[in-house]
Amino acid sequence: MKLLAPHVRYLKQEEFRVLLLNSNKRLIRHQRVSLGSLDAALVHPREVFRPALTAGATSLILVHNHPSGYPTPSEQDIALTEQLYMGGKIVSIEVTDHIIIGFSDHVSLKDQKQM
Repeated sequence: MKLLAPHVRYLKQEEFRVLLLNSNKRLIRHQRVSLGSLDAALVHPREVFRPALTAGATSLILVHNHPSGYPTPSEQDIALTEQLYMGGKIVSIEVTDHIIIGFSDHVSLKDQKQM
């Protein structure tokens, strides 16, 4: 998370980004897909998968910040991850992780076994 944490860690609103990966799990690019409010970012699956399809990505990592500074996943975070994971199966793009960035650390939903 060295790539994105410095840019989103202290934002006053949620920012949702995707890391687009090739078949070797190498970064193609990262892209912001939503800029939200103090405690939510409206994210639609088409906005997540459109850049991945355009870039020829085979997998992606979801990343967003929590302006509160605490990276603990909310119920909405977990539900969104499930929705996007299933959407990825439909378009053959693997959602490999969802990382939430706080002020001093981050949480991987994959590592937390929440996806």
